[in-house]
Amino acid sequence: MPQPPEWLKPILFSESLPPSFTDLVQQHYLPIAEKIASWHTGKPLVIGINGAQGTGKSTLSLILAHALKKEHGKSTSVISIDDIYHTKSQRIKLSETIHPLLATRGVPGTHDVLLGAAIIHSLETGNPTLIPSFNKATDDRHTETSWVKVTEPVDIIIFEGWCIGARAQEDDALERASNALEEEEDQNQVWRHHVNEKLKGEYAELFSLIDKLIMIKAPSMQCIYQWRSQQESKLSAKLEGSDDRSGIMSDQQIKRFIMHYERLTRWMLKEMPDRADILVELNTDHTIHQTKGIV
Repeated sequence: MPQPPEWLKPILFSESLPPSFTDLVQQHYLPIAEKIASWHTGKPLVIGINGAQGTGKSTLSLILAHALKKEHGKSTSVISIDDIYHTKSQRIKLSETIHPLLATRGVPGTHDVLLGAAIIHSLETGNPTLIPSFNKATDDRHTETSWVKVTEPVDIIIFEGWCIGARAQEDDALERASNALEEEEDQNQVWRHHVNEKLKGEYAELFSLIDKLIMIKAPSMQCIYQWRSQQESKLSAKLEGSDDRSGIMSDQQIKRFIMHYERLTRWMLKEMPDRADILVELNTDHTIHQTKGIV
């Protein structure tokens, strides 16, 4: 096995990744970057990265951005769908006017889709572009002064998020509750129908901007819960001693939080693998079982 590239070492350190992660990068991530580079033929290329909570979307996006730059000379900008959540006050308003469950960030209907499309269009045209950021510890968007400004033209736009590329379900699939949250708090099905209608409309338009789709496929919902819990533990440790911890969730809160995502996650796990341009299948221990679509 060849030595890891020098640019990878500080990423392993900053992301607290074990040395063994190097093997995953060289066997899977670098070939994905090579495939993406081969897809780029001139105009900016939009790569969607889909994966449930805790699957490693952000880490993959970070490494791909560096690999594309260092190994292939492709300038890259990364956008997370998490960073275009509606503000807390906007979601509270949605919860008061449409359904209480819309106060919780995550599902289609809780993002500023127009902002996301505007960012992608701006990057595609080479204009100076502000990339927003969201503070999960406070459950609200950072102020614009802390947004990242992209001033140079980019070759590759990576758009990552848990529901990137998702398609709406058939309406009759919504009739049966998928968990206790839906059964107890969405008895009249208003919330799940609202989410589904958003997927049919403005989210379909947003996702149509994606040129190629990569899916990181978790083996089960149980793994997703475990990995999301690990994410929360890391966030809590990072904010140890900070006053800015209002959004840190307990184990029980995480379970309820994941229920908001469960219906669409199960649907994506079922229907998306066959249409993804690259499919990264994970094992239960978070290693990669196989990557399809890179040859």
